[in-house]
Amino acid sequence: MRLPLLALLVGGPAHGYELKQALENLLGAAYPQPNVGQIYVTLGRLEKAGLIQGEDVEQSDRPNKRIYRITAAGRETVDAWFEQSTAEPRVRDEFFMKLALAPYTGTADPIALINKQRRQYLKTMRDLSKLAAAEDRGNKVAQLLIEGAMLHLQADLDWLERCQEEWE
Repeated sequence: MRLPLLALLVGGPAHGYELKQALENLLGAAYPQPNVGQIYVTLGRLEKAGLIQGEDVEQSDRPNKRIYRITAAGRETVDAWFEQSTAEPRVRDEFFMKLALAPYTGTADPIALINKQRRQYLKTMRDLSKLAAAEDRGNKVAQLLIEGAMLHLQADLDWLERCQEEWE
């Protein structure tokens, strides 16, 4: 959450609810909705780290709100983030750990685990298909997010087939 919030603040000052709304509008319904409490905790940490600067703005008919601006250090952090490749191979996969340990424990059948996981992936694929149909076609970012998730799921389904071949 830290880096996406910083990146949004590059576009200009904002308060926490505006940042939450910007993330939701940008990413659509497929992305888990950010918790506003988590956003404000993160903003507090970013401010303590000197990456953003907050200013209380008085409002006559509401409680004061805090507007955040990115600092030069925050901008450098965002620039460095965009420069880095994202290299996170999925070798720490909880399902695979279950599958690998099932024969050792004798408490779970590997084929049953594979079938259960396949059903979950297919359900998720159906849910994403519904989201894609309901999502605003003009929101390319949300559409790409859904498409990427579906392609990952298809790869996971193919991989489950390979796992089943090995365990049969």
